[in-house]
Amino acid sequence: MSLFVIGDTHLSFGVRKPMDIFAGWENHTELLETAWRGRITDADTVVLAGDISWGMDLSEALPDLAWLNALPGHEKIILKGNHDYWWCTVKKMQAFFAENRLATLHILHNNHYAYGEYGICGTRGWVNMEPGEPANAKVNAREAQRLRVSLQSAVDAGLKPIAFLHYPPIYGASCNWEILEELWKFPVTDCWYGHVHGKAQSHAINGERDGICYHLIAGDYVQFVPQIVV
Repeated sequence: MSLFVIGDTHLSFGVRKPMDIFAGWENHTELLETAWRGRITDADTVVLAGDISWGMDLSEALPDLAWLNALPGHEKIILKGNHDYWWCTVKKMQAFFAENRLATLHILHNNHYAYGEYGICGTRGWVNMEPGEPANAKVNAREAQRLRVSLQSAVDAGLKPIAFLHYPPIYGASCNWEILEELWKFPVTDCWYGHVHGKAQSHAINGERDGICYHLIAGDYVQFVPQIVV
């Protein structure tokens, strides 16, 4: 039994949004399925760190969610990415999952999931990745609060929190101090994130900084191979 993670699956079985127009994304769903089935068993847990489906609503996302549900894995824990336009309220998503028998899919939003001695925690996050782009104080505050609630729930349960984000909390010279303060406070020793693609990955943080080890797990960066966490 192991815990895996991958970000940015960018599935589009229900809509026309081909990813192979981008370098490094050729046949990415086939590569992902082959790697997934080669590494993951029905006893394992997988975190999907955002940008899961290009569907604009739940009905358009259903073919992608059903595809993920059918892959090996006891639990697939999903968090929101900036392109998950289908994402809605937890209540609506849970009802939709139940109605469509997506029994292995679980939502990470203001909560945590226990995995042995660890607490799986996270939120979408945010960081300024464009020069001159103003920080969005409202988004920062909201995402920091969601992360705080998630981390606190794991700590209250006596678990060691692991953080999963969609956005990196650090990118080049940009830092989301609100998110970082939450990571330092609890404290978190490992943070896994996606979102960063192509040439932008040269500015992504991988490795230890200020007591936290950061791991980029965007699909194209890890060549669509789910990465083992513990």
